[in-house]
Amino acid sequence: MDYRTFVRTVAERLRCDRPRAEGLSVIVLRELRDRLTPQEAADVAAQLPKELKLIWLEGEDAGRHVARIHRDAFIGDVRRRGVLPDDSEALRAIRAVFATLQRLLGSPTGKEGEAWDIYSQLPKDLKLLWEEAARTSAEEKF
Repeated sequence: MDYRTFVRTVAERLRCDRPRAEGLSVIVLRELRDRLTPQEAADVAAQLPKELKLIWLEGEDAGRHVARIHRDAFIGDVRRRGVLPDDSEALRAIRAVFATLQRLLGSPTGKEGEAWDIYSQLPKDLKLLWEEAARTSAEEKF
């Protein structure tokens, strides 16, 4: 899956235009990256197409500490950064981006390969959100 397909898939899942899908993808991906160790973030980057890798790595600091926040704070951060009207819209964006990332990584359940490595580093309540995205993706016809 290339960058354009990634953004188009997010846009279809959110039923929004491409610029909005692109902006929300950037926000969610960077929030997710900051919840992973720098080494794991680098491992994920190695699996991404060039344009998505550049977005994922922008602003990355190999010496940073992992931002350990939970579901509500994660959703709130996405809502604020995405200037979304409420947490339910942020949750929709997170699920859409997570599901599309899982698909890109070749993980139908969100628990195979590199997707498993992401999953294994998330706190329990974010793991549940990651799993919800996989279930939602499995129900869609793309």
